[in-house]
Amino acid sequence: MNSLPFSAVLLAAGSSTRMQGQLKQLLPLPVPSWLNSSSAIVEDEPAVRITARALLAADPMEVVVVTGHRGREVIQAVADLPVTLAPNPRHQQGQMTSVLAGLCALSAPCAAVMICLADMVAVTPEDYRELAQVFAGLPRDAILIPFHDGRRGNPVMFAASRVPEVLSGVINPGCRKLIEDHPRDVVRHEFSHGRFATDMDTPEDYRLLHAQLAGSIST
Repeated sequence: MNSLPFSAVLLAAGSSTRMQGQLKQLLPLPVPSWLNSSSAIVEDEPAVRITARALLAADPMEVVVVTGHRGREVIQAVADLPVTLAPNPRHQQGQMTSVLAGLCALSAPCAAVMICLADMVAVTPEDYRELAQVFAGLPRDAILIPFHDGRRGNPVMFAASRVPEVLSGVINPGCRKLIEDHPRDVVRHEFSHGRFATDMDTPEDYRLLHAQLAGSIST
């Protein structure tokens, strides 16, 4: 267990509008080496499952998976994992509705919350633990955003005590204006690797990540 007890909200409700008809959270990808402890050949897994498994391996208090578009298929992809499922019937109204659905579904006591994206398949369990360790050293009201080489990454992390502010709309952790809106609270932490800033929005992103995971190449 980490010294900082954190929970994670994993957003997997979107419709992947830039993926040319494919749903990125369900796209099959090679299971990365940090999740495959055996030498046996492992079949590809959906992106959301790989991300959920990496989060679970980081020893959080709880992982809530928010579903929406093609929700039954997303649920099936993670059904055997020890996660909490939170359907979001309003997912078409934007990502913030999924954040709210995930936060409302949290039940385990924790000190901080990560808002994670289902397509962050390059992030390792150790990366999530590193993010939690960085947050543990920050002021209580900090909102932590990972950066690498000028690129903003995910997840955003904040104290559990700020959940009511998020639920009331004072803080939008998915908003690109987060830094501008909360300049005193947001901490931009530069990491030595780009995995927090490696997502999968387009078919080309998918091809690149597939190749990287097949060779377990660091990004």
